[in-house]
Amino acid sequence: MPEFPGGVYAITFETADTEKLLTQVEAALAGGIAAVQYRDKSGDVARRHEQASELVALCRRYGVPLIVNDDLRLADLCDADGVHLGRDDGSLREARIILGRDKLIGASCYQSLELAQAAQAAGADYVAFGSFFSSPTKPDAGQASLDLLRDAAPRIHVPLVAIGGITLVNAPQLLDAGADSLAVLSALFDAPDIRASARALNHLFESEPEA
Repeated sequence: MPEFPGGVYAITFETADTEKLLTQVEAALAGGIAAVQYRDKSGDVARRHEQASELVALCRRYGVPLIVNDDLRLADLCDADGVHLGRDDGSLREARIILGRDKLIGASCYQSLELAQAAQAAGADYVAFGSFFSSPTKPDAGQASLDLLRDAAPRIHVPLVAIGGITLVNAPQLLDAGADSLAVLSALFDAPDIRASARALNHLFESEPEA
């Protein structure tokens, strides 16, 4: 089975401009991000299929997994590298049956260690906690604490993803608390230089002291 790579996990912005989306994601890939999640909540099925398929091809060129947010059928149709499911997005076990053992399955666990333990038991390849900081993408999201990461680290044996308002300034405390991966949207795609921002975030992982 593949392993989730950890590191910088880019979450795409929602746009009808496919060319802009691909250009910006490629800049992030060139900056060394480890994984990409395609997130689009629109009802435009054709657009979502086109964008997801194009992103799969782009990410393959860089050897980086493309994971589809919330849509198991789309992940299967476009041969994405996996799917990320929230609490109400379907069964992890069903996703494993449909996608097989060679795909990645992630689970949103919000502020709950119990959800993470259940997701791990159901076969998730990584679990995501958040929101750790105020996020422009999800301003009403519940707040997760650094203690949640500290409590999860010895109990959860798959990578821990932190999400929500993460910046270059606040990211180190998440890594210190046990996060293996940082899911970022605004810190990458709102930056004046996406490639440079990706490199700076990636450097946080490269410069971690050895135990």
